[in-house]
Amino acid sequence: QVQLVESGGGLVQAGGSLRLSCAASGRTLSTSAMGWFRLAPGKEREFVAAISASARTTRYADSVKGRFTISRDNAKNTVFLQLNVLKPEDTAVYYCAAWRIPTLSDYPVDDWGQGTQVTISS
Repeated sequence: QVQLVESGGGLVQAGGSLRLSCAASGRTLSTSAMGWFRLAPGKEREFVAAISASARTTRYADSVKGRFTISRDNAKNTVFLQLNVLKPEDTAVYYCAAWRIPTLSDYPVDDWGQGTQVTISS
């Protein structure tokens, strides 16, 4: 089973940027689609972004399109999420997710990280 460890969260002002990382151990991610989800207080966990194993295909939630960018470095078994033009409504715990298939799909996530807190002040 893969272990996913997120890092890079923190407290920033609105309009600022953060870069989240998700490092994997236990198995290679090079055959796994990867993604990010977030959970805000009082809300359900929501999809943020996903990237195929080859990095050829990405998908974003409408709320983050144009502001967030997902990327990956398969050689380092790491996935990234660049967060720009942050808004207070982006405040949430961000979770890394892995699917055991290489393409983007609507299948349930197979593996989750423990989450990293992102807080945006107005």
